Amino acid sequence: MRRTRNDIAENARAGVISIPSARLADVIDREPAFRGNVRNVPGIPLVTLHAMFDAPQPRPAEHIDDLAERITALGGTAMGSAQAVSTATSLAPFPTDLVDGLRLVEALADRTAALTRSVRQGIDETAEIGDAGSAELLTGHPRELDKILWLLEVHLERR
Repeated sequence: MRRTRNDIAENARAGVISIPSARLADVIDREPAFRGNVRNVPGIPLVTLHAMFDAPQPRPAEHIDDLAERITALGGTAMGSAQAVSTATSLAPFPTDLVDGLRLVEALADRTAALTRSVRQGIDETAEIGDAGSAELLTGHPRELDKILWLLEVHLERR
């Protein structure tokens, strides 16, 4: 851990750094599944799915930057490489064989719900440790993730 003038005790900072680090891995891990897999879906649903997935999503790049900045402000090192993310993410591996549009949306909804759950858990953990800054940083994420989840679930209601 780097030396910093941050007034959070060093032992508390060491514990806190792991929380935004884990959420950073989850947020980064979610994005390729969300953006890349829609191109594997053939047929008419592809048009609808493209419109949904190509629309700007609520600030994932800003969340990534915010988490990385918080980690380094606490004296840690933000690990965002593909290799680091693949070992640190709490999200289940994304299925690579999805070509049915509704199954893809369902898998993305499951992944988004898992990410939202992990962020909410991070809010509670950082608040318990006494790091209001990290808790506040994480607090804005679930609202946006809930909106994404709602948009995904709307497509599943036809079943």
